[in-house]
Amino acid sequence: MADFDLIVIGAGVAGLTAAMVAAHRGLSVAVIASSSPGGQIINAETVENFPGIPEPIAGHELGSRLFEQAEAAGAQFMLDTVEGLSVEGAERRVRAAGQDFRAGAVIIAAGSTLRPLGIPGEEKLLGKGVSRCASCDAPLFKGRSVCVVGGGDTAFDEALVLSDHAASVEILHRGEKPRAQRHLNARVETTANIAVSNNTLVEEILGDEAVRGIRVRDGRTGATREQKLDGVFVAVGLDPATAFLNGVLKLDASGHIETDIMMRTSLDGVFAAGDIRKNSVAQLAAIAGDGATAAISAYRYLRERG
Repeated sequence: MADFDLIVIGAGVAGLTAAMVAAHRGLSVAVIASSSPGGQIINAETVENFPGIPEPIAGHELGSRLFEQAEAAGAQFMLDTVEGLSVEGAERRVRAAGQDFRAGAVIIAAGSTLRPLGIPGEEKLLGKGVSRCASCDAPLFKGRSVCVVGGGDTAFDEALVLSDHAASVEILHRGEKPRAQRHLNARVETTANIAVSNNTLVEEILGDEAVRGIRVRDGRTGATREQKLDGVFVAVGLDPATAFLNGVLKLDASGHIETDIMMRTSLDGVFAAGDIRKNSVAQLAAIAGDGATAAISAYRYLRERG
């Protein structure tokens, strides 16, 4: 059993910011994460909307910088998978696969997991032409035809990364028009080997040992067709990583943690930060702000409790 003043669950932008701020205030801080520091941001080819960094920066580099700051402040990092959270008097206990941790306060910043399409062929062909990370897998599709399913910023980012390798990239979006930001739309429109198809629903990924195509339905006419492809990149959003909470905290209908303006949850001494919480705008600047707010709230909570 390891004891700390504060445990931060998750090492994304929110968690690393929280760890840095809390450690600077003199708290003993443990950050528990199941993967490399940086969270989802490490999969981003470039980040262009983080305050104070005017030039595009690779997601993994931004994650590394945040990690270095938190570590320099005194935070300790544990590579482990959190499986549960419980309260025992004044203690909050975090149960992980490797060991248990105790602390006076906890910040949950576990972020989100990539949402699957939930269609036939997706899981069977994952890693065999189906991917959820263009920056990881784009070189494998050099000179080939691929699609990206989704219409938000992530989907457009994925398509732009793929355009440097694939012969053709098609963005397939189920709505009337994509939700991506204007600057991403502009870049996609001026990239010769990217096309955008709206009102298009992907219903099945075809192939036995590898992707050979997809079956799609026109959202306006209902007509279906098969289309030959070598790769399918899924970018249809994120789901909050709250399954480990098992009813301990109050969640909204979509599984996000409910908090107040100071990041306090329904459980005393437990805070939440980042896109795991309800009403997060899911922008990096706001997520970092959540982390700082949660850290200060946790510090005040511990100080007042004595």
